[in-house]
Amino acid sequence: MGAVPAAVDTDHQPPMTIPLRHFVVGLGLLLVGLLVAVGVALDATGGYAVLSHVHLLLAGWVCLTIMGAMTQFVPVWSGTELHSRRLASVELWLVTVGLVGFAGSLLGGYVAWIPAFGGVMLLGFWAFVYNMGRTLASVSSYDVTERHFGIALGFFLLVSTLGVLLAAGFVRPVFAGSPIGRADVLGAHATLAVFGAVLTTVLGALYQLATMFTQTDLHGIDLHLRRVEEVAYPSGVLLLALGRLLDAATVARVGGLLVVGSLLGFAVILVRRLHETRVEWTPMLSRYAVVVPALTLWGLLTLPAWLGDPLAASALFGAPGTVHLLVLGVIGFVVLGTLYHVVPFIVWVDRYSDLLGYEAVPMIDDLYDDRIAALDFLLLGGGTAVLVAADLLALPRAATAVGGGLVFVGGLCFVANILQVIRAHSPHSIPGVLLDTLRTDSDPAHEDAVDPVESR
Repeated sequence: MGAVPAAVDTDHQPPMTIPLRHFVVGLGLLLVGLLVAVGVALDATGGYAVLSHVHLLLAGWVCLTIMGAMTQFVPVWSGTELHSRRLASVELWLVTVGLVGFAGSLLGGYVAWIPAFGGVMLLGFWAFVYNMGRTLASVSSYDVTERHFGIALGFFLLVSTLGVLLAAGFVRPVFAGSPIGRADVLGAHATLAVFGAVLTTVLGALYQLATMFTQTDLHGIDLHLRRVEEVAYPSGVLLLALGRLLDAATVARVGGLLVVGSLLGFAVILVRRLHETRVEWTPMLSRYAVVVPALTLWGLLTLPAWLGDPLAASALFGAPGTVHLLVLGVIGFVVLGTLYHVVPFIVWVDRYSDLLGYEAVPMIDDLYDDRIAALDFLLLGGGTAVLVAADLLALPRAATAVGGGLVFVGGLCFVANILQVIRAHSPHSIPGVLLDTLRTDSDPAHEDAVDPVESR
């Protein structure tokens, strides 16, 4: 979609540097996480490398992107002011410093530092929850996206709290003598992180984005599926996490059934939006299209696995062998597709919107290189397919190395394409986006840019 959506709200968004700062730092953590993954594949890393890799990608790239997107979207979608611009920057650096220290301590085996850095990360996530919670509290009534975001904030609180307990467990016998063991807390923590904080946000955002950028509306079965999902999905996440925490298989089984059923229903909603689209196909929609078969296959494989044994360690994120299918095929491609529109849009409205009608300006989709976008789509899609096949079919380790290599190169192309949008078109340099915090975050002159979403 190359044009500005009609009827955008120009009054309630934060300065462009706030969300861009989150996105740029998140992209950096994506590259570091991919490098660690390559090291794991080559047996070149020590310590708790896999755990470090998972946190860099999920708590780093994905969660920082979510934080930046919420900071940008909630004020505009809700027609309210962001509670605190300054806190939006403070929370970013708390999470970043905490995460980098946490991941580095895991890699180097410096376990004594893990609780301290985990505590810093906790403060960052709690500051984010407080800032967005106060922002949402000023809204008189909530739509489907705001309801999902509010629930996701609750999941962020729970998952970060359990995370600090797990971090403390590296140096203190936190769970000694307790009927709830470390493995139980770890299962609940992972469940609340991926299916709670991350996927609840993803679902809420896609209700807006998938309709807005296809210029379609929910109708017919979409409305029924949405009503079921709004109740069944968060309830299922809580039951699945609780069942794993208390080692209660029946509770976890019910929760797993609700989670899988809700996500399969949402896949139907998404494919119908893409099928009915009234706009030209874009990198955003192409990447959303990958989500539909990935989510469907994950759900069909996971349903019997969770009905059988939802407490199995191998079934933590779904059926055995479906981790890459969920994390890359579903979560990863949603984030990739969203960034391919949101970053160019934010830059475009800050740089070119005032010139529209006075001189020739580029379209939004002209800001990134469509050839690189096509290349990274092929590399990331192909790499993900190879990794999924290697997981499900028990292919030789060389296949995993090939798939990981394709994903790594595709990730490099994606990051380069997004960063060149900022470098070539933004009035702020990349270092300026990262470091020019105090001036831009408190300058009222920056309040007049428009946002890539429609007001209600």
